Amino acid sequence: MRIKAQIMNEDDVNRVLIRIAHQIIEKNHGTEKLCLIGIRTRGVPLAKRLARNIKKIEDCEIPVGELDITLYRDDLNKIALEPVVNRTNVPFTVEGKTVVLVDDVIFTGRTARAALDAVMKIGRPARIQLAVLVDRGHLELPIKATYVGKNIPTSLNEIIAVNLTECDGVTNVTINEKQEREGTGK
Repeated sequence: MRIKAQIMNEDDVNRVLIRIAHQIIEKNHGTEKLCLIGIRTRGVPLAKRLARNIKKIEDCEIPVGELDITLYRDDLNKIALEPVVNRTNVPFTVEGKTVVLVDDVIFTGRTARAALDAVMKIGRPARIQLAVLVDRGHLELPIKATYVGKNIPTSLNEIIAVNLTECDGVTNVTINEKQEREGTGK
C-alpha cells in the first residue's frame, strides 16, 4: 500500500477525542451508569484515551472494557481457516448501563453489528452507542455511529489507516491506496 495523504496528526486525533468525550458527557447528561468498551484492536486504546479525557472533564473514573468480535463476524469463514481469537475483558456488568462501543473506523458497519451481538451476549445494557474516530462511508447495514471524529469519504480502493502510539509507535490517520499487483490487473 502507498500512503496517499495524512489526514490527521497526533494533535488532530487528541482534539477529536476531547470533543467526543464532551459529546458523550453531554448526550448522556453526565457519566452516571456509563461505560466504554473498545473493539479490538485500536478501539481499546481509543476507549482508554476517551476515559482519561472524561476523567479530566468530570473527575470520575469510567470503566473500560475490551471486546473481541472475531467469533461474531459474518465473514469468519473468509478471513481465516483458524481465526485468532483474542480475549474479551469486560470486568464490570453492562446491565442497565449506557455502553459506548469505541472503534477506530466505521466502513461497512459489519464490525459494529458484530460488536452489538457480542455485547448482548454479555448482558442487557440500557442503551448502546457507537463512537468512531473516522467514518469513511460505504455502510452496508443500517448502523450509524453516535459520535464521529471525522467523516472522510473514500473510494473502495482506498484504506484508512489509524495509527496509535499504543499499537504502532506513532499517532496519525492516513489514507492509503491499494497497489495493483503486477501482472494481475488487481
